[in-house]
Amino acid sequence: MPLRAGEVNGEGKNEETLPDHDDEKQAKTALIELKRRIEDAIQGNCFLGKPDGSNVCQDETSKAIGKPKEIKLWGVPLMPNEPHAGTDTVLLKFLKSKNYNVHDAFENLKKTLIWRKEFKADEILEERLDPEFEKESYFNTIDKEGRPLFANVYGDLKSEQNKRLNPEEHYEKFLRWRVQYMEKCIKELNFELGGADSMTQVIDWEDFHGLHTREFRSVYRKWWTLLEEHYPEIIRRTIILNIPLWYHVSLSFSSRLITHKMNANTIFARPGKVTETLLKFVSPENLPVEYGGLKRVDDDEFSPEDKATEVNLKAHATEEIKIPAPKAGVKIAWDVTVVGWEVRYKEEFVPDDEGSYRVSLQEKEKKGEDKRSVRNVYYINEAGKIVISVHNYTNKCRKVFYRYKTKPTAPVYRSMSQK
Repeated sequence: MPLRAGEVNGEGKNEETLPDHDDEKQAKTALIELKRRIEDAIQGNCFLGKPDGSNVCQDETSKAIGKPKEIKLWGVPLMPNEPHAGTDTVLLKFLKSKNYNVHDAFENLKKTLIWRKEFKADEILEERLDPEFEKESYFNTIDKEGRPLFANVYGDLKSEQNKRLNPEEHYEKFLRWRVQYMEKCIKELNFELGGADSMTQVIDWEDFHGLHTREFRSVYRKWWTLLEEHYPEIIRRTIILNIPLWYHVSLSFSSRLITHKMNANTIFARPGKVTETLLKFVSPENLPVEYGGLKRVDDDEFSPEDKATEVNLKAHATEEIKIPAPKAGVKIAWDVTVVGWEVRYKEEFVPDDEGSYRVSLQEKEKKGEDKRSVRNVYYINEAGKIVISVHNYTNKCRKVFYRYKTKPTAPVYRSMSQK
């Protein structure tokens, strides 16, 4: 069965299950100690503190009646004496980020709760932020392990960066938008056993020159710091697309944008390797067509459950994909994508009756810059087959992914091609 957001592959374990073998005992001991410290702090109504490190009681009324105020993080209660299926998962994230040092994890958790209160992170989903940012992000798919995948496309900031990013007051708007989007994505996570409790982040730098400015680097560093400190282990992997070669080299020798720890789970893809890189982590059915996949917005023909078939296309070779059409009165829809493209592409209907004519559906040369898949629909009025020919005229091997679907329908007397 296909995976959905909130489900994972394997043995039904979260990313933050306890380590195996020698580390398991240490991790269990650390988790028990952290829960004890949290319970003591909550019972004393002094879990939340000020940024200077001093503790303040949350609620004198609740202290007087002996009932501490409930504290939640990402919707998960942190009260150890009122077990919740996701509590251990959340606490293990803080422990893991601090190498299971209980004191450091406890202090980080407190600082996170203080920051959320001051930043009003729990109310940020209700805020109406700059609508221009909405077109630079989308979240509608999952990776191969069933983790939610969200993407930020910064190219549109190029023309408006002077208006929206250069003034200092707009930096805060940018940070609040990033936090708001992070909170939206966390709503899609499942911290219970067997759930997808982390996500994949995609950042697209195509046509974005604001990255080169000192001002944007400063605000972006601040965002990465917030991410590491207050969302530990929430981002499982970051994939940065369309990174310039010179910047890739510079990042190899410095950490101006991301910390060493974030670097460990960061993948860079230069412009010519975008689709190839993404397909290592996202299935073609869940990869948007803008990046060479098969997923379209509001698709009424296919869904992610309609799996694609993979074909290896050798250099300077032609591969034929044959879609059977054994009877008339049906509609056949198909999707085809080639990783990297740079091929000659041809579609035709070949009837079984040798006395009938072949029907040419489309023929084109697809360049690498045109990443979108080919979608076509054809009404079958006699038995035959759809033959798709893909000729690779380059020295590189290619991968082809295709899928098709047949269903009864009223006749359509022309093919409908969606480039």
